Amino acid sequence: MTSSFSEQSFAFLMYPGFEELDLIGPWEMATMWSAYADGPACFTLSQTGEPITCAKGLKVTPDYSFATAPDFDYLMVPGGFAALEEMKNQAMNNFLADAASRAESVLSVCTGSLMLYAAGLLNGKKATTHWKMLPEMKTFDGVEVVEQRYVHDGAIWTSAGVSAGIDMTLAFVADMAGEAAASIVQHNAEYYPDPVRYGGEAAADTSPAYVRALVAAE
Repeated sequence: MTSSFSEQSFAFLMYPGFEELDLIGPWEMATMWSAYADGPACFTLSQTGEPITCAKGLKVTPDYSFATAPDFDYLMVPGGFAALEEMKNQAMNNFLADAASRAESVLSVCTGSLMLYAAGLLNGKKATTHWKMLPEMKTFDGVEVVEQRYVHDGAIWTSAGVSAGIDMTLAFVADMAGEAAASIVQHNAEYYPDPVRYGGEAAADTSPAYVRALVAAE
């Protein structure tokens, strides 16, 4: 690995049907890191490099395919219902396993963690996922499920659903480059979430433990 973050690279995985904010939120944090705090260069990649339609209809075009992508130091894997199909994609599993053997860190958002599991990356690890898939993840051998907004275990970072990827990426920046860099990113993104919770869904039994703890503390 190089000594300067500006000489490193952060790859963002795309595949048909991925959840838009799973990738765009972390992408915004990572590119702010690159632009304002000497962070790594960012690029996108997919299996084929062809245009992709996301879960909610947004159309995107990756920068590279698996075959043409340059080396990278960090990899972000988004989720969505499509991740359940990608778990069965052996080419994807092989790519993730190879990436983990070479990259410094692999991060996932939402059900992207299920793809990491399918690639053999969560064995003996603590991890989390979207609340809808927590019961499923708890059946996985070798994974300690932690109902937190994000979980860091060695070279693997996983987050809860959708918006949680933003918080995880900020924490990743702080871990890699220090609190000052994360503060610069947070300030330029104006990411100071409003603490208001609407209605009663946050207190539902299906909410992950960290959400129910927030409600109980009010």
